[in-house]
Amino acid sequence: MSENLNFARSLRDAGITFVGPTPENLATFGDKMAARETAVRNNVPVVPGTEEALSTAEEARLYIEDPINKCGYPAIVKAAMGGGGRGIRVVESADKLEEMFQTASNEALTAFGDGRCFVEKLVETPRHIEVQCLGDGTGNVVHLFDRDCSVQRRHQKVVECAPSLNLEPETRKTMLDDAIRLLSSEKYLNAGTVEFLVDKHGNHFFMEVNPRVQVEHTVSEEITGIDIVQNQIKIASGAKLEDLGLIQENIKENGYAMQVRVTTEDPSLDFRPDTGTIDVFRVPAGMGIRLDDGPGFAGAKITPHYDSLLVKITAKAQTRHDATIKLIRALQEFRVRGVTTNKSFLLNVLQNNDFRYGTVDTGFIAQNPDLLAPMKSKDRAQKLLHYIGSIVVNGPPKSLGISENSAPPSDIIPIVPALDVHESKDRSFKQIYDQDGPEAFAKAVRANEGLLITDTTWRDAHQSLLATKMRTYDMLKVAQPTSIALRNAYSVECWGGATFDVAMRFLKECPWDRLAQVSSIG
Repeated sequence: MSENLNFARSLRDAGITFVGPTPENLATFGDKMAARETAVRNNVPVVPGTEEALSTAEEARLYIEDPINKCGYPAIVKAAMGGGGRGIRVVESADKLEEMFQTASNEALTAFGDGRCFVEKLVETPRHIEVQCLGDGTGNVVHLFDRDCSVQRRHQKVVECAPSLNLEPETRKTMLDDAIRLLSSEKYLNAGTVEFLVDKHGNHFFMEVNPRVQVEHTVSEEITGIDIVQNQIKIASGAKLEDLGLIQENIKENGYAMQVRVTTEDPSLDFRPDTGTIDVFRVPAGMGIRLDDGPGFAGAKITPHYDSLLVKITAKAQTRHDATIKLIRALQEFRVRGVTTNKSFLLNVLQNNDFRYGTVDTGFIAQNPDLLAPMKSKDRAQKLLHYIGSIVVNGPPKSLGISENSAPPSDIIPIVPALDVHESKDRSFKQIYDQDGPEAFAKAVRANEGLLITDTTWRDAHQSLLATKMRTYDMLKVAQPTSIALRNAYSVECWGGATFDVAMRFLKECPWDRLAQVSSIG
């Protein structure tokens, strides 16, 4: 919805402020053909391609094969209203055109409701560089420098870095200036990204404008210290760039940032999305590590109905090499069990020498199929915990040679010092309440000089992973020792709303019977 022109117009008509570009901006830059025309009008270099969107493969063929257009094969078909890598296909030769055009068109129709496509000459193995910008709607636009998004799989970004490595200073400056000039000409409002392709000769070509905040905006935030989302809201509230202190000469780069997208996809199965319940979810931390998470937590249900993005991990350091090392460490510490993730693929990319010590282009992943090799994870701790838990509750399995007549699981009864609570000189608060009444109880509490402790172990057990294991039978075994060991506590809680859910739904027990039995022992 962030790029939906009709949505933005409807909000404006209803008097609701849309935190994003104006409907006019979306009409210009949300349509790739209109954006291209705007770029040409502002002397921003573009890749040779059609000036209008095409509806059929035959129209594409006539354009590609006309020598006047200087296109030819290989060419690339792009959805006119596309984004996120959808509706894009490379046409290597004439015999592939019909299939590729139709596939791109169908994908665009499904994703964006518009199956029209345009055709461009394919810039082979380019780098994908983009410029993050903010505008206040008056023609005043600033950039937050560039980022490199060249590590892609099927036009979907995998790793993003800021700033771009080994980019000629003159090329960088020209792209930054082109981005500012393009957006300023349309009095762009709010956050947007101008994307370019840079060929092996250092020539840059305008691709598109993403009139929204992108997934990879975090790396730009990290190197500039500017909160893009917060400033979006302030700009939508009427603030100008000068009011926010966003003056171009004052915006500086500091260090390097790198981001990876952890998704619930299986790299060994052509990145097929995986579904299921997350059993373990342990995130990394530490200096220079930023997490932008989504639906990930222990117990979360991952369904096929949403994007497979689980969490974004961003590393910040003073050098690109150190940022890479931090990101590798963070991924190695990251633990997800229950669903398959692309973690192994990301580690393979980050540990690849060409990536770590060189400059890669958009063909990097296709040229290195070994990056898809899965890494084996033993998951020893989780398996051991499941095994021990099963043995404690259910006894040894028959597969170990245990017969039905074997001894049941051992009872574990805590050993506490012998104490006759009825002969003790110091009565518990419960005894004072029972024997002398509420007023005496309140007086005793006020007179107490030490810290009063409430133990919630028995109650909280019902809100933890042990919930369905805490049977009334188990509680009664330790009730008396607990009563003695914690007799000086202010109170011992063994009751709560979760008791009903666990007792009735999982253990098939009566919670009222449990309350009566446990209370009788205390």
